[in-house]
Amino acid sequence: MAAQLLWLQWQTVLLQVRRAGVQVAALLGTNKFASVCGTAFAARSFIRKVSLDWGLIVPAMASAFVMSFVGAATVSLVPPSVMRPAVLVLIVLMAIYTFCKKDFGAVHTPTRIGRREQCLAVLIGGAIGFYDGLFGPGTGSFLIFLFIRFFALDFLHASASAKLVNIATNLAALVFFVPSGNVLWAIALPMAVFNILGALTGTWLAVRKGAGFVRGLFLVLLCVLIGKLSWDLIG
Repeated sequence: MAAQLLWLQWQTVLLQVRRAGVQVAALLGTNKFASVCGTAFAARSFIRKVSLDWGLIVPAMASAFVMSFVGAATVSLVPPSVMRPAVLVLIVLMAIYTFCKKDFGAVHTPTRIGRREQCLAVLIGGAIGFYDGLFGPGTGSFLIFLFIRFFALDFLHASASAKLVNIATNLAALVFFVPSGNVLWAIALPMAVFNILGALTGTWLAVRKGAGFVRGLFLVLLCVLIGKLSWDLIG
């Protein structure tokens, strides 16, 4: 989630670059590079301190990787103006559900992972992976919400699991963006440094303070995303 907050901070800079004539694909590629750096460090910290169910995470990562590449390859076909309204509605509904359901993600009571749960993880990973490659904002939040809703994880374990799936989506998108020259390195490298610092700080706070803290931060992040997407639509 720290990575997503940093993403919001850099949108103004990237908007100026886009106005200068840079393609949308280059902006997404730059953001993906910075994001994968921060997410990788966060995931590394979580793996050391949080017990994860790899039988659930690995299928989700595999499908997310494949579908994120597909989404990145089709990014030029779907303008952001089409995606923003739909994503805004989904985030608003997600925020309302989380706020009203006070015990949502409060207790870690994971379901037994069988074939049905693994198939569901593949579907979730594929759908969110495609979205991340295509558009991106709120990817981590969507993953956290779905991991809690369908697998009964708490916010801490869901956040850790989401980081790993998010790594797969970002790497797959970079497989497309880097060879095609769609990474602005002068912007991507400074973003990556601050993304890593933010991710390490966020992970340390999440592990130290637990699921309740992550839930509160999750709601704050959703509100920020709602404000940002609403502002983009008005603009």
